[in-house]
Amino acid sequence: MDHQPKFFENLSGTGKAIGVLTSGGDAQGMNAAVRAVVRMGIYVKAKVYFVYEGYQGMVDGGDNIVEVSWESVSSILQVGGTVIGSARCKSFRTREGRLQAAYNLVQRGITNLCVIGGDGSLTGANLFREEWSGLLEELAQKGKIDEEAVKKYAYLNIVGMVGSIDNDFCGTDMTIGTDSALHRIIEVVDAIMTTAQSHQRTFVLEVMGRHCGYLALVSALACGADWVFIPEYPPEEGWEDTMCVKLSENRARKKRLNIIIVAEGAIDCHNKPITSEKVKDLVVQRLGFDTRVTILGHVQRGGTPSAFDRILASRMGVEAVLALLEATPATPACVVSLSGNQAVRLPLMECVQMTQEVQKAMDEGRFVEAVRLRGRSFENNLNTYKLLSHKKPDAELPKTNFNVAVLNVGAPAAGMNAAVRAAVRVGITEGHKMFAVIDGFEGFARGKIKEISWGDVGGWTGQGGSILGTKRTLPAKYLEKIADQMRTNNINALMVIGGFEAYESCLQLHEARSRFEEFCVPICVLPATISNNVPGTDFSIGADTSLNAIVETCDRIKQSASGTKRRVFIIETMGGFCGYLANMGALAAGADAAYIFEEQFDIRELQANVEHLTEKMKTSIQRGLVLRNENCNENYTTDFIYQLYSEEGKGVFDCRKNVLGHMQQGGAPSPFDRNFGTKISAKAMQWISKKLKETYRKGAEILFANTDDSVCLLGMRRRNLVFQPVAELKTETDFVHRIPKEQWWLKLRPLMKILAKYKTSYDVSDSGQLEHVAIHSPKEAETGAI
Repeated sequence: MDHQPKFFENLSGTGKAIGVLTSGGDAQGMNAAVRAVVRMGIYVKAKVYFVYEGYQGMVDGGDNIVEVSWESVSSILQVGGTVIGSARCKSFRTREGRLQAAYNLVQRGITNLCVIGGDGSLTGANLFREEWSGLLEELAQKGKIDEEAVKKYAYLNIVGMVGSIDNDFCGTDMTIGTDSALHRIIEVVDAIMTTAQSHQRTFVLEVMGRHCGYLALVSALACGADWVFIPEYPPEEGWEDTMCVKLSENRARKKRLNIIIVAEGAIDCHNKPITSEKVKDLVVQRLGFDTRVTILGHVQRGGTPSAFDRILASRMGVEAVLALLEATPATPACVVSLSGNQAVRLPLMECVQMTQEVQKAMDEGRFVEAVRLRGRSFENNLNTYKLLSHKKPDAELPKTNFNVAVLNVGAPAAGMNAAVRAAVRVGITEGHKMFAVIDGFEGFARGKIKEISWGDVGGWTGQGGSILGTKRTLPAKYLEKIADQMRTNNINALMVIGGFEAYESCLQLHEARSRFEEFCVPICVLPATISNNVPGTDFSIGADTSLNAIVETCDRIKQSASGTKRRVFIIETMGGFCGYLANMGALAAGADAAYIFEEQFDIRELQANVEHLTEKMKTSIQRGLVLRNENCNENYTTDFIYQLYSEEGKGVFDCRKNVLGHMQQGGAPSPFDRNFGTKISAKAMQWISKKLKETYRKGAEILFANTDDSVCLLGMRRRNLVFQPVAELKTETDFVHRIPKEQWWLKLRPLMKILAKYKTSYDVSDSGQLEHVAIHSPKEAETGAI
């Protein structure tokens, strides 16, 4: 059934007033959410008010509730914390306080609230909504407002966005601030690793998470920690011995350091706390290792928001305004959240109840249940961690007699090494012999292939680039030699990690099966490229790291102009013909325009952009940012655009240009890329094992896989991870420009334009119908989100 498309600009906010507040503990990205709500609200002609200092400001009223303009939220996107302040508020917990708050809102005609905070703040908002009509009646009885006001403002609509670094809210895969907190933790762990290495030390790191182990778990996955303590998964009786044995085994394998991560709320199976000091004393007493404790504390809450959090918060802000505009008296209070890569709306109280269920399950010692209630993303993380952290003794490992080779193809991308590490370790656990191919298919043809062991990939997660070495060469010209090597080394399956070349390579191997039966084996492609231009997936390994590099540089470039005269920067990004980096970089850095190949532009559009910027610069705004994808147009080069802006902006602003170049490819992988690489790789390896079993013919002792579904690409599509035959992806691919024919992120282009004050058409047909919080089955965790 076809719905009529729904356009944002057709929704009217005329006559509506929206109040926006941040409450509870602060989180990076809250400002991006505030900015999106303000600008989207103003765009549909609603009035928007800041409520300063959270609920306290709502109760105190006066100057704490102020109408804001477009410029009020200029240049707050890159600021951590919340610029409108947040406070714990005792008085809002009383009916008296809520009565005063209702009075203050009615005075200004505010009946729509957007609350950005944790579950406590959102529960408070819901109670306020339920009491609203009663509060107004009481105000009328006391003669503070008239009967007219009671009728006019009869309903309060509430939409929540979850801002919390702990990621402890059920129903949402990622809360605003979680990714940035992981950035802080990983920066610290990477720094500590170098000093621990020098002195052969053990480090116990304590991270935040009083009731939720998400930060501890994901940072342990992302840095390959030796041990992790989280509240949802207490260690078994006798864990002290197990842990010490594990640490000493690692030392015996020539590992010079141990990292142990402890969530501040970690407990043992008797609900007794496990503290970082306790863990340290244990290691010192039993093993005599030189051990240090580092407590990260409020560092995790600070600093600038990551690219992921800025984009997440901007998308959620839009969805929140939409939800408020569409709300009726009958709609329950909802939260806007993310499921996979999809924005969804969920009833606020269902989420809160589920979050409380988790705590209850933990208090009652039902830990398996607690993990399941946390959601598929959490469960998936835990399963992957268990799979990768502890090597079983050789005697306990199955023996399959299969040999699996891993190689990197294309340009280097941060996170490739994390994927190789996971593939090798899961492969060994499954009983295969793992082989590493050096220098892609070129190295393969030359026989650069060697067996790789569990210990060989230790410490790889945090390394940028490609340790195995990678080349852009496609296999077509070496088919015979590669087939020889497959036969000589008896390779029964291939895992190819790389960008568009990796996808093309596997298509070539698939097509060559009729001539070389050596290629009739299971083959899996993992998308890894900064350009994010591989068909069949919303994200590729490496794109997030690159986006962060771009955004960080844009922040610095913008800052370089502060205090000088008005200035516009033209910045060129990589990506081949794919505009992902330019477009998402522009959204995350608050740019005025992004020129990309996928959306053709002409001189009239350039002219309009220059005029738009000139108008903007006449207000209080001092800086402009324009991003250009390297191949967006062969004639409108970066120099051309720079010269055009310089000439047209004379007397109003001056211009500078920057080509970002290879810094976008380097650097240590971001937490997202480490985690994404690790998880999809582990999943792909399990798929390979399954295919090997299916295609092995016992009697004949041969392996024969020649169906289309034995050469697959594993991608993230909206809400799920899916294996797709490369042969089927052919129709979705523009091979000339090396991009998918349809790309999800193009739908976010109008969002960037509206936030930069352009009038444009924005199709929001996709946006959320209210859904219900579903408790998933254990099976579902496997296809689950990242």
